[in-house]
Amino acid sequence: MNLKSVSVALAIALSFWGNPAFAGDPFRTSNPRDIGDNTEAALEAIFREGDYPKAKTYLDKALQTETNDPLTYALAAAYAYSNQNWQAIEPYAEKTKTAAQNLLATDPLRGNLYLAMSHFIEGAHIIKTQGPIAAVNKLQPVLEYLARAEEVDPNDPELNLFKGYMELLLAVNLPFASPEQAIANFQNNAAPEYVVNRGIAVAYRDLKQYDKAREFVETALQATPNNPELQYLKAQILYQQGKQRNDPQLVRDAIALFDAVIQKKNQLPQYLHYPLDHELRVAQNWLKENS
Repeated sequence: MNLKSVSVALAIALSFWGNPAFAGDPFRTSNPRDIGDNTEAALEAIFREGDYPKAKTYLDKALQTETNDPLTYALAAAYAYSNQNWQAIEPYAEKTKTAAQNLLATDPLRGNLYLAMSHFIEGAHIIKTQGPIAAVNKLQPVLEYLARAEEVDPNDPELNLFKGYMELLLAVNLPFASPEQAIANFQNNAAPEYVVNRGIAVAYRDLKQYDKAREFVETALQATPNNPELQYLKAQILYQQGKQRNDPQLVRDAIALFDAVIQKKNQLPQYLHYPLDHELRVAQNWLKENS
């Protein structure tokens, strides 16, 4: 699994910002949990606005004042991964684990969920630093802790967001898996909706089903129209759709979106800058050769 795949996995798995029914809990309409203001603001900056530097400001505050919630550390780990800060990931994974263990007595669902998340983050770090084979033994504890969380409430949206995205990622990348079943489960059980739509759009893009991918990314953009990461995803889909149909206009639309995202690329993690520029050049070259 490459950097982009793991970063997307971590990002989507931690994309907990939506239109909350209760302040402090982005996905539950009953039995809400209290999430700190700075953690919420960091989530909004990343997943609504696509503004990572702004998120870093809030995240730094959260790490000083909101230390009881494992989500704060898990988000810090995902942020470190997206910025290729490899040395920071393992300590944040350990802090996620400690905070999750402390939560078990009062909230076994989220305690077990974030114990699973801590092992997932450790696995992502091992994949990058030692290779995929070395991370194999991390899968079992992830599954075990998710199963314990599911025993508490199998319908919990926070649980199903992380669990569903993992299933979706595996279904898309493994032979003999059932992507459609994973997509259906994810769509029916996880929340918030725009994050679910984003994840499904990525899945259909990777499955080369570009019409469906475009449908879901458009729906996601209705909730977060100015998010450059979602605009980038739409540009990728439009380009592939244009190639598939031999339609220069779709590629022109993709190029316009790539250009718009490049104007905001300082909001995005550094590792996205080169592929963004490269994909724009590829689209421009295709257009020159096919129009």
